[in-house]
Amino acid sequence: MTSAAILRPPSFSIRFLPVWRRNLLVWKKLAIASVLGNIADPLLYMLALGYGIGSMVGEVGGMSYVAFIGTGMVCQSAMFTSSFEGMYSAFSRMHVQRTWEAIINAPIALDDVMLAEWIWCATKAVMSTTAILLVIQALGFGHTWLALWILPLGFLVGLCFGGFGLVMNSLAPGYDFFTYFFTLVLTPMLLFSGVYFPVDQMPAWLATIANALPLKHAIDIARPLMLGHVPSNIVLHVVVLLAYAMAAYYVALLLTRRRLLK
Repeated sequence: MTSAAILRPPSFSIRFLPVWRRNLLVWKKLAIASVLGNIADPLLYMLALGYGIGSMVGEVGGMSYVAFIGTGMVCQSAMFTSSFEGMYSAFSRMHVQRTWEAIINAPIALDDVMLAEWIWCATKAVMSTTAILLVIQALGFGHTWLALWILPLGFLVGLCFGGFGLVMNSLAPGYDFFTYFFTLVLTPMLLFSGVYFPVDQMPAWLATIANALPLKHAIDIARPLMLGHVPSNIVLHVVVLLAYAMAAYYVALLLTRRRLLK
């Protein structure tokens, strides 16, 4: 495949829908285990830290600590779910099961498969976001119609981190490779994006770095929505997340073309 063909812009077509539906049908067979796996970890952290540390710190950012950490966990859950799907699950379909190879032998291009995987990552993010949001509602927080906008936010977060996951997938020789991304990217982002404590309490230099992270922009949208008002600078936050998502997807597509269509 020529360099020009590899670098051409992404092709968006509705042919991605059958591939997306195929992933959905497979997921339905393991839906309960999948949902429980996606929400168990953030839910336990939310309850343990929210009520444990919350009993000592009181309100944070104008809300109880359990509500504060809960809004962070909504975005964190979308981040981890879409990243996992873009790496481990996509790698299984691409390399282990060779499902992608079978699909692109039909009248469906690699671009269609990549688009389907990207949208599927975002779909899984919405599922986990919905589950965590329902738990927060059951605990008595976020009873405002504006909280429903967190669901499309979850989709946007899923596009962003699903794109990052697909970049790693395009480079991975095996499953162990993904540990680098979890350790060097996702864990620092979780710790420094304001999930557990306000970013403005960090040193200025660290807060500057944190404010450039995509998870921080997602949380800056989610927290005000949970309190019942429209976030300030919402357009900026959305544009930044879209920029990260589109850039990550394009890089993932280029690298995947180079890997599979040599």
